[in-house]
Amino acid sequence: MADQDGRGVEMESEDPVLSETLSEGDAASCDQASKTDGENSASQDTAVSNGGDGDGADDEGKEMVDLKVIWNKNKYDLKFPLDGTGAKLKERIHSLTGLPPAMQKVMYKGLLPEDKTLREIKVTNGAKIMVVGSTINDVLAVNTPKEVIQQEVKAEENKKEPLCRQKQHRKVLDKGKPEDVMPSIKGAKERLPTVPLSGMYNKSGGKVRLTFKLEQDQLWIGTKERTEKIPMGSIKNVVTEPIEGHEDYHMMAFQLGPTEASQYWVYWVPAQFVDAIKDTVLGKWQYF
Repeated sequence: MADQDGRGVEMESEDPVLSETLSEGDAASCDQASKTDGENSASQDTAVSNGGDGDGADDEGKEMVDLKVIWNKNKYDLKFPLDGTGAKLKERIHSLTGLPPAMQKVMYKGLLPEDKTLREIKVTNGAKIMVVGSTINDVLAVNTPKEVIQQEVKAEENKKEPLCRQKQHRKVLDKGKPEDVMPSIKGAKERLPTVPLSGMYNKSGGKVRLTFKLEQDQLWIGTKERTEKIPMGSIKNVVTEPIEGHEDYHMMAFQLGPTEASQYWVYWVPAQFVDAIKDTVLGKWQYF
């Protein structure tokens, strides 16, 4: 018992030292763990603030450069390896902005090459990197309403009464086909004739002729009273529609100003010349 007690006393005398040693070790371990956790936390904070994509650890020990990424009026601070490529930078920008690499245009003194490093293209510390592009959601948000509007416009156009039935045109068409109008060929396409197109009516029911002065780039609209010489480049649009019941002839409007109110209407235009007139006036083709 004495030996046991002695050992017991001896153990008790050693316990404080061991306890103290263990306590110091535990404290050091705790300090080290706390320090490590702090470093990990700081590392994580840096990765988040810089838009890290999970491989921030690979950047350790590499020469870094501070960048200012500007996209969609937003600015982001980013640390990036100087020896990282443009492709890798796009991936990091993706994590920052949500903009897929394939939809990015990254600019630094021109379009940033994907296969070169920032060092090779001489990117300096504090450089501004401009990013152009829209996310898929942005594209869908813009396009969807536009498609709806186009469908509504198309539906509205389908509801419109044909031009030849509208009152303003009916009063001219009801006069019937002019006796001296040029012959027509339905479904044919011909070049402009070398002589003026004549025998047609204008909106007031008077006779009108069209002369295409190609060498002067002018359209001459002639009536009994006068001839208007109009530069073809000033004509905004040409509108045509077959005349109901006489589809081998068209009614045609030349838009001479910014609005439809400036349209000059001509009736009983032979169908075979319609495409040639539109192409010549709007500059698609030149018929010599």
